[in-house]
Amino acid sequence: MSQQRNALGRGLGALLQPQQQPRGETTQAEPEVQTDARGGLRDVPVDQIDPNPEQPRRFFDPEQLETLSDSIRRHGVLQPIVVCQRGDRYELQVGERRWRATQAAGITTIPALVAEIAPRDRLEVALIENIQRRDLNPIELALSFKALIERGATQDDIGKRVGIDRSNVANHVRLLDLSKEHQEEVERGIISMGHAKVLLSVTNPERRIYLRDRIVKEQLSVRRAEELARSFNSATKPAKKPSTETTDPALHQLTDRLRDRFKTKVRIHGTQTSGRIEISYSGGEDLRRVAMALLNGPKE
Repeated sequence: MSQQRNALGRGLGALLQPQQQPRGETTQAEPEVQTDARGGLRDVPVDQIDPNPEQPRRFFDPEQLETLSDSIRRHGVLQPIVVCQRGDRYELQVGERRWRATQAAGITTIPALVAEIAPRDRLEVALIENIQRRDLNPIELALSFKALIERGATQDDIGKRVGIDRSNVANHVRLLDLSKEHQEEVERGIISMGHAKVLLSVTNPERRIYLRDRIVKEQLSVRRAEELARSFNSATKPAKKPSTETTDPALHQLTDRLRDRFKTKVRIHGTQTSGRIEISYSGGEDLRRVAMALLNGPKE
């Protein structure tokens, strides 16, 4: 792991420290953040700052903003925001809540660290800072992870960069399979992420809505919601067909090797002379991972 990636895990402050890199070596996938030699820390007029178009945070609690605004009136802004200079204006990178609260307080300038951040890295820097402050709700995280995936990052890459498990990244991205209404309820805290994962396990749309209503009205625990979801799913499952999975010991050994190779569930149906192989996947990212493993051929 590169020195820059380690710095990323320690937060934006570490990113803004000078990094020594051996001559001739370059890194292409890491965020590029440098303090602006022309600027550094300065007081910037709040009306010359534009919000970051890739700010992952979408919801700002009005009461929290008002409380912060009152504090800023009394004590000022204790921690600078981070901006990039864009012509004669500035683009906000970190600290939108402080910037909004300063405006609401009627204060005309705000202390800001002027930095240079590569445009392709704006989302990642803002995402990491918000994650470390625990300022993003699950849907904001999911949308940010999706944006990074669309730029070529894998779930494993994202997990390493923001310091969470790949499965956690996958669980967040899956939240985007919920309806817009249910996503908004997760954002507003009406439904927890645990309850949202239970809703995703119910494939029937009507039963999903019914379960959501019971979760909210009866304040069901996640465990109780899971029990109801299992009862819904078992009631709609077709009669189980006789298993055709192989009983050949040699093919069982091959199945185990394939599971290790693809890191997912694998079944072989049939015999050594004819049959079929089933490889399971969950989600588009997992499908691409399995497909690449198939296309790249065996490792041994």
